[in-house]
Amino acid sequence: MSISITVQNYLQQKGITYELVPHPHTETSLDAAGSAHVPAAKIAKPVILEDDKGYVMAVVPAHHHVQLSKVNHFLGRHMGLATEQEVKKLFSDCEEGAIPPIGQAYGIETIFDECLGDCPDLYLEAGDHEDFIHLDSKDYLKLMSHLPHGHISY
Repeated sequence: MSISITVQNYLQQKGITYELVPHPHTETSLDAAGSAHVPAAKIAKPVILEDDKGYVMAVVPAHHHVQLSKVNHFLGRHMGLATEQEVKKLFSDCEEGAIPPIGQAYGIETIFDECLGDCPDLYLEAGDHEDFIHLDSKDYLKLMSHLPHGHISY
């Protein structure tokens, strides 16, 4: 499958340079980090949340967990995890569990942990379980610059 067509088009439209990095098939971001020999801190992982107002993608390093209380505080909402069925519908051009952490490409409100800017480069799921998108963290932060951010994970 390689890169999601939605993300490919979005990155092209925004003029973002990236490379695809293949890795052995894995089921989780942490497993992918190990198989690709990439530190988990350099992998941006999305977590899909929802409430009665809609969906939000929270992006954190792969070895972190989202702090719902902080996300809710930042956004003034009361969110919980979206179901797998809902996530499948939102990201129909991606394999289950391999969602690229670029919610705005899908029209989904996004918040991110600002510690992602501490790495010189980042790796993102490309939409399948065998490829990463590798890019400069400055380019990723340029995509995210207008979005809410803070310390939302541990």
